[in-house]
Amino acid sequence: MQRILTAVVLIAAVFGLIFFGQLWMITLFAALVAELAAYEYIQLAKAGGADIPLVWMIVGTACLFLPIVPNWPLDAQLPLLSALALSLLAWNGFRAPLDHVLPDTAQGLFGLLYVGFPLTLIPLLWKQEDGPALLLFLMVCVWAGDIAALYIGRNFGKRKLAPRLSPGKTWEGSIASVVGSVLAGMAVVLVSDRLAARGSTFLHISEPVWQSLVLAIVINIAAQVGDLLESAIKRGAKVKDSGTMLPGHGGILDRIDALLLGAPVLWYALLIKDTFKLGGF
Repeated sequence: MQRILTAVVLIAAVFGLIFFGQLWMITLFAALVAELAAYEYIQLAKAGGADIPLVWMIVGTACLFLPIVPNWPLDAQLPLLSALALSLLAWNGFRAPLDHVLPDTAQGLFGLLYVGFPLTLIPLLWKQEDGPALLLFLMVCVWAGDIAALYIGRNFGKRKLAPRLSPGKTWEGSIASVVGSVLAGMAVVLVSDRLAARGSTFLHISEPVWQSLVLAIVINIAAQVGDLLESAIKRGAKVKDSGTMLPGHGGILDRIDALLLGAPVLWYALLIKDTFKLGGF
């Protein structure tokens, strides 16, 4: 019951922000989630022997979100990352044991790229044309795939998918995950079409159905890989969950691991569509 209640509250909050929020609200929410996930990442890194300054990680994660609301150019993030990397190198160079200077700096910078950057894409996706529909499509594909994999994998899974990374994952659950994402994605498209037939653009999707189908599959595969990669990090640190912030669910990272790869892959897919003039979402 605790797990279900937590999920309902989080889903309601996300849906409310997508359809009724403003850019600054979504940016603030994504930044807060990023900060909490970054804290968990630091703890995982520490369990693996690294020492990343908490203040640096908090400030660095916040800096990644600064260019979004004032409409700074997106390439402003690259100089920010460079400055943050150099500042961490300087900190470690003067304070850390010499054999920790490079690995601690590398793991700190990776934390920003792994946790912070993907979540900056959430408000950026929302800003796109038909952004709310885009984000809804992303979220339901990730969530539906996760639920389908959990149910089918636990009840019918026999063949292990990646036992070295996650012994509980099975091929049956993985295939069910793809099917779940496709069905959920197509449901969003169907609702969009029904609303459009009534003259409503509340949930507007203009791309062909086959593109939405491919996009759902691509997002699902990225989400599953993201889940497995977070498991690899946890196994390397010899911990079961990334934290205990979410009752019944473990840590923040445990809940957003699929999104950390799914969101960038969706962003890159949109860039490819734009480059080759395949139309908008």
